[in-house]
Amino acid sequence: MSITPPFGRLLTAMVTPFKDDLSIDWSGVEKLASHLVSTGHDGIVVNGTTGEAPTTSDDEKIEIIKVVRSAVSGRAKVIAGAGNNETSHSVEQAEMAAKAGADGLLVVTPYYNKPPQAGIEAHFRAMADATNVPVMLYDIPGRTGAQIEPDTIVKLAEHPNIVALKDAKGDVASTSWVIKRCGIPVYSGDDILNLPLLSVGAVGFVSVCGHTVGADLRAMLDTWFAGNNAKALEIHQKLLPVYTGTFRTQGAILTKAALSMMGLPGGKVRLPLVDATPSQVSQLREDLRAGGVNVN
Repeated sequence: MSITPPFGRLLTAMVTPFKDDLSIDWSGVEKLASHLVSTGHDGIVVNGTTGEAPTTSDDEKIEIIKVVRSAVSGRAKVIAGAGNNETSHSVEQAEMAAKAGADGLLVVTPYYNKPPQAGIEAHFRAMADATNVPVMLYDIPGRTGAQIEPDTIVKLAEHPNIVALKDAKGDVASTSWVIKRCGIPVYSGDDILNLPLLSVGAVGFVSVCGHTVGADLRAMLDTWFAGNNAKALEIHQKLLPVYTGTFRTQGAILTKAALSMMGLPGGKVRLPLVDATPSQVSQLREDLRAGGVNVN
């Protein structure tokens, strides 16, 4: 089975750099987007979990799309997170993102409400019907409290505007069956499962660790799709300390700390997240160095 990746193979869910006063560092947004493109990214996801979307306003979200789009100048696709646990506002976010020039929408399962599968399906269909911008479903039950069940994914994959799935379910067996049944392009949404998901038919990654090891992830993808599985495994094993280290606490917190070590814009996090402690930073430095990252 050969599945075409609709947004390229390497995407990263970008953090939103904040200044000390917690306003957005717009020059930092531009610099970070350019950094991701320079390390081999085909796309950048903004306004997602790692972008601290629950703490940014609708106006800020739209401006982030515009600034990143301008910074990448057509060199990468811009995928915008859109959606929350209320469908009508989610549709408004989708429409605003489309108007701002997003190339795709990343739409998460409605969270906290724990809707039945019929409600989840209706929510995604409403989002897909709202604009002509292609939609990537986002299945992350550990955060939302509800999974998109395989039968629901298979039905949604028939919608012409639903073109991909970001899989952060942590269930490779279930994803294997979804790919076999409907052939939806799957992007790994859990860095430590990047290679395992490639092995069952995933087309690429929506990464967090791409901030720090984007070139390595690009190399893993290129070697895997060139048929050099042994080299892809070697890269996977090299990056294990980075995968583990980045998620010792919430991913945006440690990604921003890592970026600061690399001389790149990360900045503060907004509450309810809190900045990494000195001991967390020290451990992260060890983890990154163990994975081959050059940090201060």
